[in-house]
Amino acid sequence: MELRYISRDTEVNNTVSVKNVTFGDGSFVIIAGPCSVENPEMLKETACHVKAHGAVMLRGGAYKPRTSPYSFQGLKEEGLLYLKQVSDETDLPVVSEVIDPRDVEMVARCVDMFQIGSRNMQNFSLLREVGKTDIPVLLKRGMAATIEDFLMAAEYIAAEGNDRIVLCERGIRTFENYTRNTLDITAVPILKSLCRLPVIVDPSHGTGMRDLILPMSLASMAAGADGVMIEVHPCPENALSDAEQSLSLQAFERIAIRLQQTQECFKDMRKR
Repeated sequence: MELRYISRDTEVNNTVSVKNVTFGDGSFVIIAGPCSVENPEMLKETACHVKAHGAVMLRGGAYKPRTSPYSFQGLKEEGLLYLKQVSDETDLPVVSEVIDPRDVEMVARCVDMFQIGSRNMQNFSLLREVGKTDIPVLLKRGMAATIEDFLMAAEYIAAEGNDRIVLCERGIRTFENYTRNTLDITAVPILKSLCRLPVIVDPSHGTGMRDLILPMSLASMAAGADGVMIEVHPCPENALSDAEQSLSLQAFERIAIRLQQTQECFKDMRKR
């Protein structure tokens, strides 16, 4: 495996800044928001709540590649405009998925960070296109991707000149079907040993079960992750996508408090 641009050979780790948020500087970044942008009122309510309780970035899907073509596919450009509006009103940077190389320029006008989803991790035309921009990229691991596959996908982006990449472990498919995916926590220290990119974890997609988001977020922090991305909805049972893994506003508040408390404990331990 040849890691030419993201190799760990250098002593300096990449930090990736998205407006006032920095990945890889020792802080633990919490990204939160709905799986899908449904309307501006829901989005703003969620954004205000998660910001008040520790989230520093807003996530929301405007384009939603779904397994079934009959499932809700997102509001597309309308959803991007809502994200831009709420971002301006709340001062939260936005990360949202781009799924088509032809849409990169348009999506770039509304987001602060591109997301490359699991299904597109090896869409090499898309990787090259976002690599030609100077906008940070959140690259999610493919559902059947090896560590090498994952890192080589990041190389496609970096080879075009954009090394502002954050890797996101979001679970892989195994024979186990109790959870939506098998969240590979071991990927965090492995990736950090092989490359100099920040690594975060998505426990929402990684498990598909809201009751597992707290323990998997804590495990991610203990493994050395630079942050987590969590799905939150004001009324999860009515969410248009991924209802089972979406947290209520109140549940997110409880998890954010635990994460902040745990991070303080880790800081105290390092000082001793």
